[in-house]
Amino acid sequence: MARIVMKFGGTSVANVDRIRNVARRVKAEVDRGNEVAVVVSAMSGETDRLVGFCREAATLYDAREYDTVVATGEQVTTGLLAIVLQSMGVPARSWLGWQLPVRTNDAHGSARIQDIDTGEVISRMLTGQVAVVAGFQGLGPDNRVTTLGRGGSDTSAVALAAALKADRCDIYTDVDGVYTTDPRIVPKARKLDKITYEEMLELASVGAKVLQTRSVELAMKEKVRVQVLSSFEDLPGTLVVDEDEIVEQELIAGVAYSRNEAKITLVGVPDRPGVVAAIFSPLADANVNVDMIVQNIAHDTKTTDVTFTVTRTDLPRALDTLEKHRAELGYEGLVSDAAVSKVSVVGVGMKSHAGVAQTMFKALADRGINIQVISTSEIKISVLIAEDYTELAVRALHSAYGLDAA
Repeated sequence: MARIVMKFGGTSVANVDRIRNVARRVKAEVDRGNEVAVVVSAMSGETDRLVGFCREAATLYDAREYDTVVATGEQVTTGLLAIVLQSMGVPARSWLGWQLPVRTNDAHGSARIQDIDTGEVISRMLTGQVAVVAGFQGLGPDNRVTTLGRGGSDTSAVALAAALKADRCDIYTDVDGVYTTDPRIVPKARKLDKITYEEMLELASVGAKVLQTRSVELAMKEKVRVQVLSSFEDLPGTLVVDEDEIVEQELIAGVAYSRNEAKITLVGVPDRPGVVAAIFSPLADANVNVDMIVQNIAHDTKTTDVTFTVTRTDLPRALDTLEKHRAELGYEGLVSDAAVSKVSVVGVGMKSHAGVAQTMFKALADRGINIQVISTSEIKISVLIAEDYTELAVRALHSAYGLDAA
C-alpha cells in the first residue's frame, strides 16, 4: 500500500464529465489499496473570470479581498469531486486551504506555504477516506484567505505530498509526460522515462510549461518523487526524481524555448564602479525581473554598453523606469528589441562532458542563426536569437544532440 497525492489542473476538471473522469482515476488508486489525497485547480478559465470581476469592481482593489474572490474557484471543484466520488461508493471529503490549514505568509496574491497541518487528514485517510484538497490557496497569519499565484496548485500538491510523507505526487495534465522538446515543433521528440529535479527546474525556468517552477524547487528540496501523467490517456508518464535514481545520465535532457523575451541595450554607459548596480536597482524596485546580462569591454571612450533581457510583458515598465533614471545613469542611448527568443539546452551530463557549448554554437552557425546573448549555468546553456529562427534552432539542436526518436 502506498500513500499518493494526485493533482489535477484546470483542463482536467473543466466540467462535470471531466470531473467524473478524474474520479475514476482516483477510484482506481483506492481500489489498488492506496491511501489517496487529491489536489484540484479551479475549472479551466474560472480563475481568469474571477480576476476579471475584481478588476471590473475597482482598479485598485484590496489584495485580501481579491484572494477571497479568486479562491472560490477551487472550492467549487473540491466539492464537486467529493460528490462524484461519493456517488461511486468512494468515501471522500473536501478540504479548503483554511480547513487543514495550509499556513502561508501574508503576501496576498503570491503567498508562500510555511506549514501544513495534516493530522486530521491523515487520520481520515487511514480509515480509507479520500481527501479532496483545494490547491492554490491557504491561510495567512491574520487568518485571511491567501492565494499562491498562478500555477500555485502544483506547489500545493508537492507541499501536501511532503507534509503527508507521500510515496509519490502524481501531477495529471494535458500532456502525457516530459518530452525532449516541444513535440509540436519536433515530431521526433521523445518522452523521458525519468528526469532529474535539476533538469526539470532548469527546463521549467527557460520555457518548458509542463510543471511550475516553484513546485519543482519544493520537490527537489523535500525529495518528493513527482510523476507527470496525462489526464486523458492511460499512458506511462515521466518521473521527476533525484539524480541518484538515474543510473545512466543522458548528456542533454531537453531543448526548451521562450518567446516571452525582450532585449534592452544601454549604449554609452559610464565605465565606473557601481554603475551596473545603479542600472539594476531601480529595475528591481519596479519588480522587473532581469535574466541574461552582457557588459561589453570599455575602450578609450571610458564608456561601455550593457545588454540584458526582460520578459516581453515587463518591457514597457523596464523602459519607463530606465528613462526616468536616465540623468543619474548617464547613458547615451537606449535600444530595445522584442523580436527575440531564448533557446536553451539542459542536461546534468554537462557536468562531466566537454564540447556541449561547441556543439550548440556550430549547429546554429551551420543554419545561419546569429547568437545575440549567451548565458550558462552548470547544466544549462541559453542563447538569445531572432524570434523568426526559433523553430529552426530548436529542430537543429534537437538533432545535433542526438535526441530525435528513431
